[in-house]
Amino acid sequence: MTVFNSRKTEYKDKVRAIATNERVKLRIIVPRSMSCNGATLAVRKEGEDTAYYSMFWAGMCGDDNEYWELHFSATTSGLYWYHFELDTPWGKSFIRNEGHGIGDFAPDGADFQQTVYDEGFTTPDWLKGGIIYQIFPDRFYNSGTPKKGVRETRVMRKWGEEPFWREEQMNGIWNNDYFGGDLKGIEEKLPYLADLCVSCIYLNPIFEANSNHRYDTADYEKIDPLLGTEEDFKSLCKKAKEEYGISIILDGVFSHTGCDSKYFNLYNNYDSVGAYNSKESPYYSWYKFTDYPDEYKSWWGIKLLPEIVEENESYREYICGKNGIVRKWLSLGARGWRLDVADELPDVFLDDLRKAVKDEKPDALVLGEVWEDATTKEAYGERRRYLLGSQLDSVMNYPFADAILNFITYKNADAFLDSVMSIIENYPPQALNVLMNHIGTHDTERALTRLAGPDPEGYGRQWQYKHNKLPVYDYYKGISLMKLASLLQFTLPGVPSIYYGDETGMQGMKDPFNRECMNWDNPNKELFKWYKRLGEVRRGCKVFEKGEFVPVYCNFSTIAFKRIDDNSEVLVAINLDDETVSLELEAEYENSYTLLGNQPINNVLYLEPNRYSVITIVK
Repeated sequence: MTVFNSRKTEYKDKVRAIATNERVKLRIIVPRSMSCNGATLAVRKEGEDTAYYSMFWAGMCGDDNEYWELHFSATTSGLYWYHFELDTPWGKSFIRNEGHGIGDFAPDGADFQQTVYDEGFTTPDWLKGGIIYQIFPDRFYNSGTPKKGVRETRVMRKWGEEPFWREEQMNGIWNNDYFGGDLKGIEEKLPYLADLCVSCIYLNPIFEANSNHRYDTADYEKIDPLLGTEEDFKSLCKKAKEEYGISIILDGVFSHTGCDSKYFNLYNNYDSVGAYNSKESPYYSWYKFTDYPDEYKSWWGIKLLPEIVEENESYREYICGKNGIVRKWLSLGARGWRLDVADELPDVFLDDLRKAVKDEKPDALVLGEVWEDATTKEAYGERRRYLLGSQLDSVMNYPFADAILNFITYKNADAFLDSVMSIIENYPPQALNVLMNHIGTHDTERALTRLAGPDPEGYGRQWQYKHNKLPVYDYYKGISLMKLASLLQFTLPGVPSIYYGDETGMQGMKDPFNRECMNWDNPNKELFKWYKRLGEVRRGCKVFEKGEFVPVYCNFSTIAFKRIDDNSEVLVAINLDDETVSLELEAEYENSYTLLGNQPINNVLYLEPNRYSVITIVK
């Protein structure tokens, strides 16, 4: 008999974060032979002293065990850590976290985590149950519209050519090759995105900058001239929302700017007094000079990207104020912001930004780039409070991405379920339901390459170029693995995010190979058809909006889980084992409908190796 399991409702009736003033019932099962005469819940809010709460005896569990229970609640948000202490004739016994949510008797060991968020915390409903599509603007589609104000030094390339990656190709200027993808091009392709059931487009940076990735902002107030105009942006947002029900979120790069910008103006390319030009510059206090003007703090030591002092009052006013950048682009049609390197933005800035966003557009999204568990992330020497109600709505879900890709690659169902349950247990449900569930982005190798190609970690661009395209057999193996990975991505809690071209079988190592032009002329039709069907399944099943995640089966290389709400449920099962696995289903599945994959026979689901099933029932 398990003493305690924080991931099972018979021990903890809410397997998730709780709101302030919300009660959670905790139960332990103690062997009668211990002669326990008292049980205590020991709880420590981070930064405070431990508090002790007496549990009550709640009856027998069979002949040999007994229940001890209590209800716990907290009046303030934060991270709480707890364990149990028992009084016995032989002294104190302790129940601590042995891993995977399981509690056992141990004098030492870890405490269990309970996240408590503000009871007023809400997240946008419009994204729940939807699909995000990430676009790297320069490489998606070129409308051919003439542009004005583009620097002559930009190197224009022919669509579909290989991005520059050799140093000699750069002529001393990195990331200066462009293919001309633009906002009008994205607008022209809205019917394509609607066909995939996309509900939200996430755009990598679109503001004026002097690199093709545009993470070196030159002017937050202007659209980059190669992408189009402010009117083009307004037109894209209006048409996407009104004709296709698609919202646009923007990439906010607020931890640094470009050195070639109107704010820093290292090369005097802008008609402004930049921080580099004079200590009297209105922007001087924004930056971290160590030996003026040539020595300054920069992002990851890259001198092209001088760091911002985000605590600076004038900078916060410029970005988050009533007439600031955040509110301007929301007023012009954007429906949210994805925050680049959110862990490098201090609390005071994130607090201001959320207030600005919600004041301007209450249902707008604030999404952060955080690679780890966002509830336990530490930065600036302290625990961050991203998901407690006053900062982010949610985050990019790297833990799920790793869980999915590692499961498909290494076939360890236990590790997959443990990773998924850890996030479900720690995150507020409203944040969980708008997680950005990607399996590849502009910062990682393509998902297909990661699944079927060699690992590029530790290798330079020459090696990556040599291994950038998969042999034919590996490519088609990768297509099959992509179908399995995307099936999990589309059915786990959160919102799946497609990196442009993943649905058409694009491959590629890390930057710049993962940023090639969209392969409009040669898509993998089998994979595209699969993604289209996944979109239809999500759109047709309301359970994916807020449905509870319930593990059903986990053994070796096979996983099955349900998504359940008040009206329906969906069963998802994947078998990566070398042998056929059979799963017995409940009687209610006699009238089920198979959405994808194998159908049950006489209420038994047979899954051959590398087979899957998605089955739904209406309650």
